[in-house]
Formats: sequence, C-alpha cells, structure tokens
Amino acid sequence: MLAQEIIRKKRDGGRLNKDEIQFFVDGITNGGVSEGQISALAMAVYFQGMELDERVALTLAMRDSGVVLDWSELNGPVVDKHSTGGVGDNVSLMLAPALAACGAYVPMISGRGLGHTGGTLDKFDSIPGYVTQPDNALFRKVTKEVGCAIIGQTADLAPADKRFYGIRDVTATVESIHLITASILSKKLAAGLDGLVLDVKSGSGAFMPSHEQSQILAKSLVTVANGAGVETSALLTDMNEPLATAAGNAIEMKNAVDFLTGDHIDPRNWEITVALGAEMLRIAKLVETFEDGVSKMEDAYRSGAATEKFSHMVTALGGSGDFVEKMDKYLTLAPKVVDIITPKAGYVEAINTRRIGIAVVELGGGRRKASDEIDHSVGLDNLAGIGDKIEQDQPIARVYAHTDDQVKRAMEMVQQAYQIGESKIDSRAVYETITG
Repeated sequence: MLAQEIIRKKRDGGRLNKDEIQFFVDGITNGGVSEGQISALAMAVYFQGMELDERVALTLAMRDSGVVLDWSELNGPVVDKHSTGGVGDNVSLMLAPALAACGAYVPMISGRGLGHTGGTLDKFDSIPGYVTQPDNALFRKVTKEVGCAIIGQTADLAPADKRFYGIRDVTATVESIHLITASILSKKLAAGLDGLVLDVKSGSGAFMPSHEQSQILAKSLVTVANGAGVETSALLTDMNEPLATAAGNAIEMKNAVDFLTGDHIDPRNWEITVALGAEMLRIAKLVETFEDGVSKMEDAYRSGAATEKFSHMVTALGGSGDFVEKMDKYLTLAPKVVDIITPKAGYVEAINTRRIGIAVVELGGGRRKASDEIDHSVGLDNLAGIGDKIEQDQPIARVYAHTDDQVKRAMEMVQQAYQIGESKIDSRAVYETITG
C-alpha cells in the first residue's frame, strides 16, 4: 500500500476504507509517512470531508496507536467529559468530584490552555505539590481509591494524534470538523470509558463562534463516538460570556473551591455543571432519568460529599491535606489588585469573550506558544455578566497583576470587551442536548 495513492484517492473525493486509514495512521505513528504526506492528506480531508465510517475508522486507529486503558477491575461505570474550551470554564474542577461522590469513576485526562482559552491542568498547577503528570500506577490508584483523578495526557495515549495535530496546526487544516472529531475522540476513548459527555461551546469565546458550526461539531462527535462503541451525548452550551466570574488559573481554582464549599456559586456555572453531571450519570446508568441525575448532583454538592472527594483527590496527587480549608494560604495571587471601571451606566448587552481571554494571556496567565511558562497568579475576577445592571463608575471586573503596565493593558482590553447599553438581555447557559 502506498501513502501517495491514499492521498490521491481522498484528493479526488474517494472513500477510504478501514485498511487504508489504518495503514496511514500506522505510518503517522512509526514515521512511515512523511510530514508532507500527512499535511497533504489533511488538506485533502479538509476539502473533501469524510463519511461516518471513515471518521469512525480514523478515530479508532488513532485511539489504538498507543495504550488503551482498561478499568475492568473497578466496580462501577467509568465516565468522562470533554469541553471544546472557553473562558472561565473551570467546570471539570467541580464536576469530577461530584460524579465520584455519586458512584462513578472519572479518570479525567485534561489539557493545558493555548490561545485565549484556559486549561484545566494549568489551574491545578496553581496548587503547590499537585502532580498533574503522575505515573500510571499513581493515576490508577487515585482513580480507584478516590473515584476521580484529573491529570494530563501521557505520551503513550493516542500518539498518532499528537503528531497529526502538530502538522495540522502549521498547515491551516485544524478547522476540519472531521479531523477535529477524530482528534478529540481518539484521546478520550483511549482512556477506556464506558460513557462520555461533551460540552460543545458556542459564542464569542468559543473555538467555533458560530452556533451552526458548533452544532455540526457536536453532532459529528456524538455520532462518531457512538459508532466507535462508547455511549456519548453532547450539551451545546453558551460561551458569549465567561462561564465563571473569574478568568485565570489560581483565581479560577479559588472560584471552584468557593463553588464546592458553597461560599460563592456562579449561577451559569451551577447550571452547566449540574446538567453535564446529570447527563453523565444517566449515561452511566447510575440514574434512570436526567432529572434524577440533577437531584443526585445537587445532593452531592449540598451534602459536602463532592468537596470531600475534591480534597481527597488533591491530597492523593500531592497537594496539602488542608488545601480546601486554607486555600488562601496556598494559592498565590498577584499583588496589584485594581477594579476595572466603566464610565457608562446601563446593562451589559454583549461581551467579546475572546478578548477577555486574550487579556488574561497578555497578563501572563496564558500561552502565546506551547512552550511558554504561565504565571498562575494573574487574572480577572468579579466579571460582570450579560444582563447585569451597571451603575456609572461601577466596576465590571477586577484585575490581578504585577505591574502598572499590565493593569493598564488589561483595563483597556476588558473595557473594550464590554458593550453597555439600555437593553436588559437575557442570557442562556445550555442550548440543547444532542444524544446518540
């Protein structure tokens, strides 16, 4: 079999069979196909697309390019969620421990932030001692004993995707729905899941701002994952404003702990987190209906069981045993804390959420390129939301920074991101659920 003939077939609109896809993915993994050939196939798929059976075959081949975890020794369902990313999206921090409290096992393999979106691992790196890249033995031990473990992807999980994505990233082929689908699912399915729920964002801070494109992606992910044998559904959720009232790393971690303890709960965050958890419990067959799942998730938070699981997980992965009780002692926040004022009174009518995320990046809380070091102490909080009434000279946010120049730049960007007008706009959190 020749790589160039596979490329030619797809270039001309042909349908690749399972063996051809497997041959090409094997070549991506072992170096048998060149970067030029990989980029050529990516471009051919970008323009010609893939049928469902091709997308399933590509997903499974990339999943099987490395280790596929086996959790058969566990006495409960293994589930996970994936978010397409956004600003102030710290849902995983509260979701995984609540699911563990409800009887599910959650081996959550998460990523770091790139571009304007934050990364779950970067948030956990703000906890002194927490090991985001444990060895496999510790990962399995914590998952089994606690019920959840939030860690980073290891090199032996879906290695074909890592090489493929790196080449797509520099050849303008990242935006292919079909390749995005296989990339996301190959990594998630390598975790050995019984069920998966996807949080697909739509709006000004989403990877795909268009609601229609986000819907297409959600349907593709759900269809392919179910075709690959893992029961999956997706929630299409709003990212026209930051999800939490905080954006940063240590700041979002503090927001998450406040959520778990009940000290401060952002309503949109509550709605989306509970909805995702309820759907995951339904898929895991730990409840009969979505409504039953909502009740069970709410009980996990209100009883303190989710907080207990979170604390246990942090301790088991190297953090302090009193982190939840004394988080202000462990989380470092930048010393310059300044309110961002809007000179105009009215209602928040719109937010350029991507610009909020970029403001955090410019503070040093995100990456311009993958190798950049992150400053976990900087960011924003007290972010006003759509529909909020703002009085003249009232803050719309608060910035944490190290220098006056950082404060000035962040203030400019946040002020430009907010549109204040006379109309009170109602915002939504969850648009729809897409099932298999």
